[in-house]
Amino acid sequence: MNKTDKNAFVNQLLVYTLVMICFSGSIGLGTVWLRHQISVTANNTKFLEQRIAETERHMSELNTQMTEEQTITVLNRRNADWSLGLVQPREPQVVRVNESAERRLAARNNAEVFAAENATVAPVRFRLPTIYR
Repeated sequence: MNKTDKNAFVNQLLVYTLVMICFSGSIGLGTVWLRHQISVTANNTKFLEQRIAETERHMSELNTQMTEEQTITVLNRRNADWSLGLVQPREPQVVRVNESAERRLAARNNAEVFAAENATVAPVRFRLPTIYR
């Protein structure tokens, strides 16, 4: 019987050792997987940052080109080259509005409503039906 007791102890030690190795291996595998995911995410972030920088650079180039094309000299040259016959706006053609556009439009749209109310004001008389008298 002594032999079985020693074997039982060795079997338990062997099982615990295998469990510990599997547990340590799973923690190591999880750590490697996590580091790989961090690396993939970092690479994706780097790629997106490069695309954002490229897009911003492209937008600034387009804004520069638009600004150059909107100068008066370039517009006059294009007008002459393409024979458009356009003229520059004069002072009466351009009207500057100093007040709020929303208030001005609301006053113009609601002028008829308020004008009708101020024109005639009649007192309101309530007449009870004969049933209630």
